[in-house]
Amino acid sequence: MKPTNFKYLIFLFTILFFFNSCKKDSETGKLNGLSDAKFNPGLSYGQVQDIDGNVYKTIQIGDQIWMAENLRTIHYRNGDPIKNVENSDSWITLTTGAYCNYENTFDKNEIATRGRLYNWYAVSDSRKIAPSGWHVPTDEDWKILVGNLGGDSVAGGKMKEEGTFHWNSENVGANNESGFTALPSGYRDQYYGSFSGINYNAFWWTSTEDSETHSWYRYLNNQLTSVGRFSWDVGNKKSGFSVRCVKD
Repeated sequence: MKPTNFKYLIFLFTILFFFNSCKKDSETGKLNGLSDAKFNPGLSYGQVQDIDGNVYKTIQIGDQIWMAENLRTIHYRNGDPIKNVENSDSWITLTTGAYCNYENTFDKNEIATRGRLYNWYAVSDSRKIAPSGWHVPTDEDWKILVGNLGGDSVAGGKMKEEGTFHWNSENVGANNESGFTALPSGYRDQYYGSFSGINYNAFWWTSTEDSETHSWYRYLNNQLTSVGRFSWDVGNKKSGFSVRCVKD
């Protein structure tokens, strides 16, 4: 074999190996970033994988099994893409499913840590945003979780990541006893499409509708007076909130 042919084969093999490795990494979620969330080391976590190959830690709380990380899929369960909308003017006019990253970041590790933000139209889409065998929690699912953790006034402290690595310095009393590992991933405003609340607030959609324009959500904040409280309200469906899933 001529030396030039041999060199060509080596080059071709290297290229094929590179692309095959990237494909494997992509399929297993390895190219989707690494989370630096501080999970409870005293608990045993399971895992679930979404349609994109992202792998999430899961935790059993009472009889329920929850994701211990925020959703970050960019496809519905059937493989259809969820629309990524960065422009603020476009975001506030949407009445169909969409997602964004906080401040439109491309940092894969940040996305892996905090997840993505979705409007409620993505949550309620018939193609399903949750992995197979899972669903976006109803308001009743959240009530069961809170009941297992002692009620609204104390559940938050048992759900929040311990310390101030992600939460603002007023995160007193948070111990992540449940393993839920709540992070302050912020939100996207429904009126201006602006981002706010990073390191201070955590918001999650429920699948329970309140009206034609609003749906129920749950939230936590870092305030000293309410650090342990897990609260609820109704929000405009155009808001961008985090999503957690619970097993069917």
